Amino acid sequence: MITGMYPSQHGAYSLGTKLPEHHTTVGEVYSKNGYKTALVGKAHFQQLVTTDDYPSKESYPLLRDLEYWKGDDGPFYGFEHVELARNHADECHAGQHYALWMEEKGLKDWKKHYQNNWGGENGMPYFDFNDPGEKTKPQEHTWSIPEEYHYNAWIAERSNALLEEYSEEGEPFFLWSSFFDPHPPYLVPEPWDKMYDPEKVTVPQVTPGEHDKNPEHFRKTQEENPDFSNWVEPEGAEMHGCSSHLQTRESLAKDVAIYYGMISCMDKYVGKILDKLDALGLTDNTLIVFTSDHGHFYGHHGLNAKGPFHFEDLVKVPFLASWPGKIPANRENSSLQSLVDLSPTILNACGLAVPRSMTGINQLPTWTGVADSAREHVIVENRHQPTTIHAKTYIDERYKLTVYWKHDYGELFDLQEDPGEVNNLWNDPASTPLKAELTRKLLDAQLGMEPVPMPRVAPA
Repeated sequence: MITGMYPSQHGAYSLGTKLPEHHTTVGEVYSKNGYKTALVGKAHFQQLVTTDDYPSKESYPLLRDLEYWKGDDGPFYGFEHVELARNHADECHAGQHYALWMEEKGLKDWKKHYQNNWGGENGMPYFDFNDPGEKTKPQEHTWSIPEEYHYNAWIAERSNALLEEYSEEGEPFFLWSSFFDPHPPYLVPEPWDKMYDPEKVTVPQVTPGEHDKNPEHFRKTQEENPDFSNWVEPEGAEMHGCSSHLQTRESLAKDVAIYYGMISCMDKYVGKILDKLDALGLTDNTLIVFTSDHGHFYGHHGLNAKGPFHFEDLVKVPFLASWPGKIPANRENSSLQSLVDLSPTILNACGLAVPRSMTGINQLPTWTGVADSAREHVIVENRHQPTTIHAKTYIDERYKLTVYWKHDYGELFDLQEDPGEVNNLWNDPASTPLKAELTRKLLDAQLGMEPVPMPRVAPA
């Protein structure tokens, strides 16, 4: 999102790695061009464990060191001002500027609403922040924290304070309000926890036999005690999604109801930011983009949360853009878009030069209705382990091809004839020519996305 580059290009290829600081970010470009820049909420640019070779500010125990965060609000990856937090719901990762805000608002005992120990597995160090004689446990569905101290309220309040500051100063701004939800653990405070009835929500389910033609790691998710030891390697860590995904419909329905409640709660506070833009008279001259970094499974294909499974439910994201007088209202566009296009597009919208390091493309013509589409394909990357789970997916208007490094298996779906992606054509003899053609297109796409750091300025 912030680099306009693919993970294979900027180096932060998976959770547990960091984005190298030398990369140019969209925040840096705006800052250098006279814009006020800020990030409020989740960054997750760095890993939870710091090392001498790969230091991390977003790590234990530093993220719980509130004295440190009193004196550090940026710059960070090109954003001149940041107010950060790292936790989803009651995770132990709570701290940083969010915890400072809770204490300033009067919630001195905020720790009781969070887990306070982390690590100790898979070679990770163990951290325990519990008070003597106490140990908080993970909560389920109904979060004990009052809504007024929820991170949604924090993000909206602090974003609005910055908007007021920018409005008073009359300066252009780039503000990223980075909300955490919806995301496991499925947890939300009252009254949002009872907003949706588990008995009435739609609960997607696996289609019997749909994973018979899929790679092994898909099939193992449908086992009670799957063995993923073949995927473990020295420089890898926990493999998100590589576990059993079996869950009763009743249990899953409760999670789905809370997931919807988390969305509705977030919507309320996104609305507060939009209302503030209206109140300050900024809406008509502000480009607003709402999107996410990935989709989510809650029963789709028998899967939960996320993992190395490139179904549409996971790789598609919500994407809304508003710019009065520039982007037509109430218009839908089904053209292919990629998150690597976000930075180049918004920089183009402001008339700013796009760094040559950014390999995404300018989607502004499609946003404004000047063009129907700007892409013929998108690429999805997933390198969750250094080598053992390393996949690339090519998607065009009709087909989806996924290949795995050093493996003969893969996926090929006809999204027109099989929109539910239940019939993998990878080993279908009749689809062999199609697989070869899409593989060639994937290679073309890989060549086409290589950055060109500078033009040729001389013959030699």
